[in-house]
Amino acid sequence: MADLFGSPAAATESGRRPLADRLRPKTLREVIGQSQVLGPDAPLTAMLEGGALSSLIFWGPPGVGKTTIARLLADETDLHFVQISAIFSGVPELRRVFDAAKIRRQNGQGTLLFVDEIHRFNKAQQDGFLPHMEDGTILLVGATTENPSFELNRAVLSRAQVLVLERLGPDDLEKLVKRAEEELDASLPLVPAARQALLDMADGDGRALLNLIEQIAAWKLDAPLDTIALGKRLSKRAAQYDKGGDEHYNLISALHKSVRGSDPDAAIYWFARMLEGGEDPRYLARRIVRMAVEDIGLADPQAQAVCLQCWDTYERLGSPEGELALSQAVIYLALAPKSNANYVAYKGARRAAKATGSAPPPKHILNAPTGMMKDQGYGAGYAYDHDAEDGFSGQNYFPDGMERPALYQPVERGFERDLKKRLEYFSKLRTQRES
Repeated sequence: MADLFGSPAAATESGRRPLADRLRPKTLREVIGQSQVLGPDAPLTAMLEGGALSSLIFWGPPGVGKTTIARLLADETDLHFVQISAIFSGVPELRRVFDAAKIRRQNGQGTLLFVDEIHRFNKAQQDGFLPHMEDGTILLVGATTENPSFELNRAVLSRAQVLVLERLGPDDLEKLVKRAEEELDASLPLVPAARQALLDMADGDGRALLNLIEQIAAWKLDAPLDTIALGKRLSKRAAQYDKGGDEHYNLISALHKSVRGSDPDAAIYWFARMLEGGEDPRYLARRIVRMAVEDIGLADPQAQAVCLQCWDTYERLGSPEGELALSQAVIYLALAPKSNANYVAYKGARRAAKATGSAPPPKHILNAPTGMMKDQGYGAGYAYDHDAEDGFSGQNYFPDGMERPALYQPVERGFERDLKKRLEYFSKLRTQRES
């Protein structure tokens, strides 16, 4: 059997079985957490009750029960359980697995094939599952810590249902601690604050929590440990963060949206989370400048300059002192007046440019450096704006026949209030001159 949250535990007769192996659930009801897939009206429950279990992809962080649930699904459906890892398996092993599953099927038994780290298989290897999924030779259950939308073939995804498994919450971890204490027949020698610190160290990973508990249970202590003493004996797990993976994009999205939502506390928190995960400060500096032009824009023209100044300060100071300058830019942006008018205008202009193709500018705004071009009407009728009343001619600058679009729509916030007044003023003058 697999341990509670992961790979099979090799427990020999002479060796002591690991705590995680001793606590492994024997039924799906014993699984801690994941009510969104195992609750009364959840997808897996409905499939099992209807007798129609389909191929699945479990997407979630480490230590949340992907392997355990897959094995218990095989028990619930009387399928033969086979487990492989995409890290260690290649085409020859896959062929052997499929051949054995075919024989098993001929003898009246189905196969639940659990593939850990399925995203590590390349496109050709993933395609190799398809015919065996389609003819019922295997029921595939894949596990991945990466976003299936990016890492798995569309053909595989179209034949499997993706179920998201979540990191274990504080209540789930506390249940796991109590279950471990019952198995050990002893309470953990920790004061309440240290017990909470232990849950924090696990960071939502049940398997990691059980490993920490097993370490604590082996200590010979005269008195319960406080938080400081526990911290000296155990190291806090590094936060889950992959600079090239899904978590990277989740956190930068959280930072950007916190800035857009004018929440400096949340913005600086996500900024710090990314730094703690080892993110390159220069990447953050680039994204911060992007936030300034996308979400603040001309509502506060100074915002972009502040970001560039803070970036320059970082380059001069280096790490770790320079990160303080970047955090200053984050706070400034979060509290600045917001406008995406420039962003919307730019996107609209790109769409208009694509739609109008190669339509030339009107001839009256083209230069005519040669006599032939003058004869063709280049520059004819051009009104020099500085000679016009109010320094504004009101001429058309769009291609002939193109309906004039209203691309830039400033908001009633910050400096764009003044720009809106100017826009309305020139629009009024243009209407007067045209009439």
